Amino acid sequence: MTIKRYGAEKSGAGGQNLPFARAVEADGWLHVSGQVPMKDGEIVGGGIVEQTHLTIKNVISILEEAGYGLEHVVRVGVWLDDPRDFWSFNGVYKDYFGEHPPARACVQATMMVDCKVEIDCIAYKKPD
Repeated sequence: MTIKRYGAEKSGAGGQNLPFARAVEADGWLHVSGQVPMKDGEIVGGGIVEQTHLTIKNVISILEEAGYGLEHVVRVGVWLDDPRDFWSFNGVYKDYFGEHPPARACVQATMMVDCKVEIDCIAYKKPD
């Protein structure tokens, strides 16, 4: 089995090295680490709608870098800071995953950084 890591370089706030890869691929499985509404190493403020769009776009960017798309996502994990954001989050989420809904877990959690949402996923694509 070959294992490929994506993006273990400086990607944290202030250009810090983070102690994990953005994604790891093994035998057609791609595990994408939790993504937050971060741009240029900083959390972008705003409400749940804006933060969800940016977070999903960050997930998509990593998927595409590895040669995957949303249609390959089989499971998504979601952490919301405020459970009252659930329905607004779902409205944005459906715009991206409506055609190919994966399995999903969504829980409330106090975030490690100042954001409203974090999303990770697992994707699968038959190896070439």
